Amino acid sequence: MNPAEPFTASPYFALQHFGVAISAVAGVLAARGRRVDLFGVMVLALVTALGGGTIRDMCLGATPVFWIDDWRYGANCVVVGVGTFWLIRQMEPLLKYLELADAFALALFTIVGTSKSLALGASGLSAVVLGTVTGVAGGVLRDVLLNELPLVFRPEIRLYATAAIAGSTAFTLLQKFVPGTGWPMIAGVLVTLGMRLAAIRWSLSLPVFEETDGGTGKQ
Repeated sequence: MNPAEPFTASPYFALQHFGVAISAVAGVLAARGRRVDLFGVMVLALVTALGGGTIRDMCLGATPVFWIDDWRYGANCVVVGVGTFWLIRQMEPLLKYLELADAFALALFTIVGTSKSLALGASGLSAVVLGTVTGVAGGVLRDVLLNELPLVFRPEIRLYATAAIAGSTAFTLLQKFVPGTGWPMIAGVLVTLGMRLAAIRWSLSLPVFEETDGGTGKQ
């Protein structure tokens, strides 16, 4: 049986399509102001929307990967990407919209990635790791193509991977206690999205090492 089959008629199928659409928007927004033509913008949209899931499926041996197995994911990304490109040329969005789009995509993809990993027999820990990879890897690849430090490593972009890990862990634990219901999915998305939005709103972050004496390590 095709590993992607259990997702073609479930809430996770719709969730992944929604995540692809939002990630495509984030990819287009990231290209704003960089003199990238429509082709380049579409590459960024596709990489952002499909990159994390591609890495997840390759790690799980779930081939062909989801967007090759089902052309609708790529079509979704292209249609949303072109539409967003056209709208941006009319409206001039602010950076905060990129953060918001990334937050929603992070939450959706993290839970879809965790769920698919568990469905394909991954352990709880592996599912959390692969769910986090699904959520963050597309944005990392996009930022690398733009020659930027990825969002996940920027100190001002707070609780990014941390939110994904928390939401994925909540989903994995709830799947053991209330399997077969929608509560794990809802809780996982809300935990990831809630932590990320709270971090944006109130500048929450993990403790960091302070630079000392010009970064030489001397006190």
